[in-house]
Amino acid sequence: MIQCATCHAGCCRTYVVPLTGADILRIISRRQLSFWDFACRWADPNGAIAREYAPHFHFRDQPDTPYVISLIQEYSSHFPGTTRCKFLAEGAPTAQHPLGISQCGNYEDRPSACRVFPTKFDRTGELAVLCDMPSVGRGGSHPVYQLCPQKWEPNDLDPIQQVQDLVVAKYEMDFFFKLARAWNERPGDWLLFPEFLRLVYSRRVLAKEEIETIPIPEPAAQFPRIAA
Repeated sequence: MIQCATCHAGCCRTYVVPLTGADILRIISRRQLSFWDFACRWADPNGAIAREYAPHFHFRDQPDTPYVISLIQEYSSHFPGTTRCKFLAEGAPTAQHPLGISQCGNYEDRPSACRVFPTKFDRTGELAVLCDMPSVGRGGSHPVYQLCPQKWEPNDLDPIQQVQDLVVAKYEMDFFFKLARAWNERPGDWLLFPEFLRLVYSRRVLAKEEIETIPIPEPAAQFPRIAA
């Protein structure tokens, strides 16, 4: 991603980044962070964040509100009144780069949604297709929300890695949709959500003889079994 090397990271400021459970557990493990350090729930009544890519979760305190589990956004250190991804390492503005050069501070463990940007699968699910990118995000309210200054070309991306990232992203998000359906049958407490994730994902590798005897955790409303 050569064009990202001198970018102010408008995408990391514009978009709320949805997470999968796998993204969350990877960041917790590799960065030695707690769930609350980087993850949040974003109210998404109109589906503008989920965009049919990520599932909605409901919680006991506000059962009618659909939420997307996402990365926290914080206020920018250099551009007052604007926001940025929790992990964005901002560079100071310079004469050559008035919006600064900013880079992901969690690049090796970035979420799947970031890894596949700016592509999606074609209808066959075999080819990566570049998405049409708007020039400005957040209604153009500040120059820092300008998106990619150059049009993406196929040769900007690794054809092997990009497709593999799309495969993993789809698999993990499909699993997260199943998890959301189970949780939403009886919405639980938001404060218990991290433990719910830990329990579910800790049971993804089993001995052969365990497959038919997986116990259903109690209470079922908090920690439901996720069907294959």
